[in-house]
Amino acid sequence: MFLHKHPYPPFIKSNTKTLIVGTLPPPRFTTGDLLERDVDFCYGSYHNSLWKFIDHIHDLNLRYDNSQEAIHQRKAYLIKHQIGVCDIVESAERDKIDASDLGMKNIILRDLVGYLKQYPNIETLLFIGGNSKNGPEYFFRKHLKNYNLKLKLVSNETPRIHEFKLDCYTERSEESRSIKTVSLTSSSGAANISIGSNPLYKQLKAKNPDFNTFDFRVMQYREFF
Repeated sequence: MFLHKHPYPPFIKSNTKTLIVGTLPPPRFTTGDLLERDVDFCYGSYHNSLWKFIDHIHDLNLRYDNSQEAIHQRKAYLIKHQIGVCDIVESAERDKIDASDLGMKNIILRDLVGYLKQYPNIETLLFIGGNSKNGPEYFFRKHLKNYNLKLKLVSNETPRIHEFKLDCYTERSEESRSIKTVSLTSSSGAANISIGSNPLYKQLKAKNPDFNTFDFRVMQYREFF
């Protein structure tokens, strides 16, 4: 049995407005056995394209290696754009050592609502993946039940958007703020299959044969990054 613990604490600043929410990085980030082109930071797997999308959108000229400079580049981008990262899974057990969300069991979740209360400027959650079993939105819905909260659908178009109200208590008053959630298409390579069957993707591909799954996600991510 492999205990898959999240190797990184949440990356959140006092002025963070948007929070990226995933599950767990591949097990090699827990064991420290990184590949040559991995970055030792959130979403640092070279096989996960999140930073490639962001790099493409902003022309950041990011490094893809084990250097401290590569980590610094990513942190600088997040801080500049008031974006944080707080994956929802703290740890899980695996019979097979791989990165499959479905392979996780005995899962311990982070108290994401607690972080939202601690950081009152956060107004948007970006789920990297949809509501499939053991995905970030799936776990967040379960997490909300502990607080008697639930998501309200705003838009069912890709990417799906929900919102919920969060009560925040201070010494002087009780306030309620609305938080938006956006379920982005997963940045992993495994999502290419589902993208291929997406009606919008098929339509854009028919108009431009050179349009590919990378372009589709860049188009989707651009609005939020």
